[in-house]
Amino acid sequence: HLGPIARGSRRFAGVKYHRITGRGEEKGLYDREAAEKAVEMHAAHFVKQRRRQLRELSALGFDPIVVVPFDAELFGHWWFEGPRFLDLVIREAVKNDDLCWATPSEYLATHPTQQAIQPAASTWGENGYLAVWLDQSNAWIYPHLHIAVQRMSEAARRHAEDSSPLADRVLKQLARELLLAQSSDWAFLIKTGTAKEYATKRTLDHLGRFNRLHDQFAANHVDEKFLRDCEWRDNLFPNLNWRYYI
Repeated sequence: HLGPIARGSRRFAGVKYHRITGRGEEKGLYDREAAEKAVEMHAAHFVKQRRRQLRELSALGFDPIVVVPFDAELFGHWWFEGPRFLDLVIREAVKNDDLCWATPSEYLATHPTQQAIQPAASTWGENGYLAVWLDQSNAWIYPHLHIAVQRMSEAARRHAEDSSPLADRVLKQLARELLLAQSSDWAFLIKTGTAKEYATKRTLDHLGRFNRLHDQFAANHVDEKFLRDCEWRDNLFPNLNWRYYI
């Protein structure tokens, strides 16, 4: 029944009906059963390769660790089966006691002597540099963000001893709007042109709400109706600690 929908005009619906079936224009419809089989195979292969890697490293005479960092944005967004892959990897790994899960801090607690390095500045973007996020198309964002960061810090320091519920609400919302304006996705989407108008609007909307609320707060004349609207519209991080900006 997805055929008529999936073959229609493409739009940002949030639901992907197609699977990756090659570089051509025609894509097969998503097949959950086939995807489940593929992710089971991929998880088993991943764990098998990590076991082999650890055996080879152990042969060198030390207790090795394999760091497995993932870009969490991939799971569910670009890779629908990503959460299932993680689930299966963990289940596969604990079948035997030759693999031990640990956080970096847990490993360092038992292996305190390690080499220290300073990673070079790099990104996953084109050519490995920052050019995707700092380009002629999106460079206009950063002066506004820098000013907003400065205003946020000044407001936080100015009200560091203010215990009023209203001040706490305003400062939390200012921090939310700033964090949302700073999302690297906006500059990325503007550069790639994938959703340039949407990304531009989101950047300007968050900066606009930040500046309006900041100016009201500085003038000691907060429009609580506007504040409530901001809190409803941009309501992530309910326990955000604005004091980090002091």
